[in-house]
Amino acid sequence: MAKNKGARVIITLECECKQIENTTKRKKGIFRYTTSKNRRNQPNRLELKKFCPNCNCHENFKEIK
Repeated sequence: MAKNKGARVIITLECECKQIENTTKRKKGIFRYTTSKNRRNQPNRLELKKFCPNCNCHENFKEIK
């Protein structure tokens, strides 16, 4: 029998700065982090504050599909 995949899934976090037109950006583009989360404990979309090298500051990173 095959085992269940479990509750852990790999997600991608993307910076909010891509929607905001900011002239203080260091370079153009989108920066993303990958991490994992437990689907049972965190059913909603995850939001973390992490460092964005494009903005050169700490920004909110939201989970994307």
